[in-house]
Amino acid sequence: MNTEIKGLVLVGGKSQRMGSDKALLSYDGKRTQLERTSALLQSVCTEVFISQQKEQSFPTPAGTATIHDDVDEASGPLCGILSAMRAHPDAHWLILACDLPNLTTATLEKLIAAFRTTDHPELTAYQSIHDGLPEPLCAIYPAGSYDGLLSLAKELGKCCPRKLLIIKQATLIEQDDPRSLNNINTADEFNALKQ
Repeated sequence: MNTEIKGLVLVGGKSQRMGSDKALLSYDGKRTQLERTSALLQSVCTEVFISQQKEQSFPTPAGTATIHDDVDEASGPLCGILSAMRAHPDAHWLILACDLPNLTTATLEKLIAAFRTTDHPELTAYQSIHDGLPEPLCAIYPAGSYDGLLSLAKELGKCCPRKLLIIKQATLIEQDDPRSLNNINTADEFNALKQ
C-alpha cells in the first residue's frame, strides 16, 4: 500500500466577505495564513503544494510548489483537489483550506492516524460539529479515487467536495477541539480572533 501523503493548501477563493485575501492575513503579525497552513502540512506530509487558479500567482512558502487548476469538469475547491490528484495520482492527498487559524498539528495527526487504520485507504474527514456532515477541506483523499470523484462530479455538475464525501460515505472522525476547524470569513471574525 502506498504510504505517501502529500499536502495541498487551497487558496483559490475570492474572499468576498473578508474584503481581502484570507490566505495573506496574519494573526500573529509574523506569518500569513498561507505560510502557517503550509508549515502545518510540512510537519506531517512528504511534500506540500499550493493550489491556485491559472490566473493567480500567490507567493509560495519555502519548501512548497504550485499546482494550478486544470480540470475543466470541476470548479472551486473540487477543481483544486482533482488537479492535485491528476498531477500526482499515486499519492494520498491531505487537503486543507487556508482559513483555519485554530488548526493544530495534533488535529492533522489524528486525521492521518484514522486514515491509516485500514488496509484499503478510504476518504477520511472530520465530522462538522455544526451539522454532522463531512468537513471536506480538512480531509484525506486516497490515491486511486480520482476517476470515481471526477465521474461523480461530471454526473452531478461540478458539485462541491462535501457532497462527494457524503455520496462516497467517507469515514468521519470527531474533532477533539471544537474550534479547530472554524474558518474565518469576515473582517469582524478576523479582528475578534486576533484580540
